Amino acid sequence: MTATTRVVAHGPLSKRVRGGWILELLAVRGLVTAYDWGRDQLTGTRAEAFDHAKQIVTAERWTGMYHEETIQELFLSWRGFIGFWNVFYGTAHFIVPVIALVWLYRKAPARYVRWRNTLLCMLVLALIGFWLYPLMPPRLMPESYGFVDTRLDYYRLGETSRSTAADNIYAAMPSLHIGISSLVAFALWPMVSRPWVKALLVAYPVAQLFGTVVTANHFVLDGVGGLLVLAIAWLLTAIPDRVRDRAPEPPASGRQ
Repeated sequence: MTATTRVVAHGPLSKRVRGGWILELLAVRGLVTAYDWGRDQLTGTRAEAFDHAKQIVTAERWTGMYHEETIQELFLSWRGFIGFWNVFYGTAHFIVPVIALVWLYRKAPARYVRWRNTLLCMLVLALIGFWLYPLMPPRLMPESYGFVDTRLDYYRLGETSRSTAADNIYAAMPSLHIGISSLVAFALWPMVSRPWVKALLVAYPVAQLFGTVVTANHFVLDGVGGLLVLAIAWLLTAIPDRVRDRAPEPPASGRQ
């Protein structure tokens, strides 16, 4: 298929996305709601979640990655600092991707479709991960591990106690905070040219990683899991494009 044909193939798709923003919004919102419901239904038991957490700790110690407790301890005396990262953890993850997708929708609708599909595929893969590997986050582990549940003792948004959390508290592997923030960076990178904007794109997933660690919401390996899910989702959503590009061109029509 020629480059011109590929552009034409994406043309109707781009036009449809631009003209159907209401249906687009409703569809994405419906799928995200379904994801939220599914995540809350797939919660594991405390015992298996703790067993998996111990496996993560063992793996990180073996690879030299186990520094989460040390990092958190360095900043626990800075209550305002920890409070900021609690709020960042609970808000940026939901606000920034929406802004990024809306911007892509307006500026590059065909590119938007590819990354929107990647995001939705990530949600499905994450549900599989939550089901197969329920994982206790560091903040809920026994005190002997040294982690502090900053959601209880510092300024926060969301849950106020371990026992009244409404969501699946063992949905930690993979970390979508890391996966989706990296998706935002990759999706927008070719669309921006100013160095300071590119620096912000790099800083966003780095900030998410730091925020998840300092608030004891995730292990570093959870972030690795988030990147793996992103990579798999991106490859899966590339399949339709590859099939379309390899399809034979339709016979030319018209008078000869």
